[in-house]
Amino acid sequence: MPFQSIEQEWRAGTPAPGWREVLRSAFATAELKNLIAFLDDERARGLVIYPPPQSIFRAFSLTDFSAVRVVILGQDPYHNPGQANGLAFSVGRGTPVPPSLLNIYKEIATDLGAVTDRSGQLEPWAAQGVFLLNTVLTVRDGAANSHRGKGWETITGRAVAALAERPEPLVFLLWGKNAGEHAPLVDNGRHLVLKCAHPSPMSADRGFFGCRHFSQANAFLERHGFTPMRW
Repeated sequence: MPFQSIEQEWRAGTPAPGWREVLRSAFATAELKNLIAFLDDERARGLVIYPPPQSIFRAFSLTDFSAVRVVILGQDPYHNPGQANGLAFSVGRGTPVPPSLLNIYKEIATDLGAVTDRSGQLEPWAAQGVFLLNTVLTVRDGAANSHRGKGWETITGRAVAALAERPEPLVFLLWGKNAGEHAPLVDNGRHLVLKCAHPSPMSADRGFFGCRHFSQANAFLERHGFTPMRW
């Protein structure tokens, strides 16, 4: 089934009201028209794309714009069957926990001394105000980073920039090179911006392990009068 319109998928994903307003103009850009053509071509050639269309914008439905306290920015969705569900790094219950998420759990345990839930489901984080976003929102089966530079960055870049414009201090955790490229969008005088390697097994040893982002995020939130996250 082709992507007839990214905007249709956006509406079908029932984005929260704040995000509908923030990103309204992004869907009229030439980059998004090119993205639609690219995705239609991928599907026409019989290629499988993750996540399923109804889950592409799930992060925007679970954590509204005004509710965001922490942004976790990753690379792109999981590229193996049955994993990607529209939230960066999250999988559904019963799905084996991918290596990147296992490494996240390991770092939480090292940083905070415990992990409360290892189910792979990160919806409880989203409910607390953790915006689980990838820089690119779709991926071709078996081909990591295959949809980079095809137009998704127009939406995700605008989302990050809009959050950075909010007057109250937020936490931005930028994991991996693609996420780190968004750092110039954020005023690190007002917000806490932490960058490190991606938690993938291919890079976690180069700076993700030992980053202590979770304790730093909670300390920052508490200093500014917000409830710390239950990681």
